Amino acid sequence: MTIRLPAGDGGFRAYEPRKEPLAATPGTPFTSRTVFSAAHVVADPFADSTPDSPAAVDWDATLAFRRHLWSHGLGVAEAMDTAQRGMGLDWAGAAELIRRSAAEAKSVGGLIACGVGTDQLTGPASLAEVRAAYEEQLALVEESGAQAILMASRALAAAAKGPEDYLEIYGHLLRQSAEPVVLHWLGPMFDPALEGYWGSSDLDAATDTFLEVIAAHPDKVDGIKVSLLEARREVDIRRRLPQGVRCYTGDDFNYPELIAGDEQGFSHALLGIFDPLGPLAAEAVRVLDTGDAKGFRELLDPTVELSRHLFQAPTRFYKTGVVFLAWLAGHQSHFTMVGGLQSARSLPHFARAYELADGLGLFPDPKLAEERMKNLLSLYGVNQ
Repeated sequence: MTIRLPAGDGGFRAYEPRKEPLAATPGTPFTSRTVFSAAHVVADPFADSTPDSPAAVDWDATLAFRRHLWSHGLGVAEAMDTAQRGMGLDWAGAAELIRRSAAEAKSVGGLIACGVGTDQLTGPASLAEVRAAYEEQLALVEESGAQAILMASRALAAAAKGPEDYLEIYGHLLRQSAEPVVLHWLGPMFDPALEGYWGSSDLDAATDTFLEVIAAHPDKVDGIKVSLLEARREVDIRRRLPQGVRCYTGDDFNYPELIAGDEQGFSHALLGIFDPLGPLAAEAVRVLDTGDAKGFRELLDPTVELSRHLFQAPTRFYKTGVVFLAWLAGHQSHFTMVGGLQSARSLPHFARAYELADGLGLFPDPKLAEERMKNLLSLYGVNQ
């Protein structure tokens, strides 16, 4: 049996769904790489909310998805941009998410790191206000028992006059952090408000400032997450890091080669694409743990086409595809997102995402995924 999928040019194509899922079983944490999945939140579809109201979250389904990731040995990067920070989830919602997920991680022995930002600032802010906002969030994450990820700040990007302001703010935060943190450099393709981060739109100059922050406080930086979608730049930064500071790739276009590494080193991972790829990614990393880089690439390389599809411009709307695939996979009972972002991608985009994910065997129940895809198509007037 085939399913009619819109081709994007006004026509349709026939696709024969896969019959069996990929065989991927839960397992223990990895030995060769530290791997985080930046996890999405599940909206409450029955809440009477509007796009301007606080996010309504289905906490049971949200935490269940995190247990799914932990069961496969993955760490959870919580309250990151994948969880719609600044795109539907406000600071109050993120704070509750951090508290609940950190408690859940403790109860099951799961690895967790949480995003620290300044999104409680909703208008123009001074550097002092930016610093105070960061401090508030850092304190909450540390009190929860999770590792902190210092995220890029829209407010800092707007308030900073040059590199010296970044050096001052980040230096202050690193000096007062209780434990080593992860520094997150999120490029403007993920958030246009972050253009010119680290004090310059010239990436070479910005990189120098970024590395200067780390060099001044190497004992307070566990690692960096680089999300610029430039593999060569990430490798260059990786090779310039102080001894003991790790690079967590955030490159959803080139992650297999960056995680596999070369003779001079490798990247760990903190990736949004590892939300839908969780079990398959875990299987690949366990192969890498045995020293089989070729086998790792054979498993993970075929996933890049799906990742590049989900993260295509405008990249910030990749979350819609991530949640769509979670619905098809049966991790949630509906395709609804906080802020109404389920409408951010087109039907042909969804159709291609379904086809690619099904081809990889990502759906535990391919028949359920097919039925849900047909239901979505019928809502758009596509008859089978």
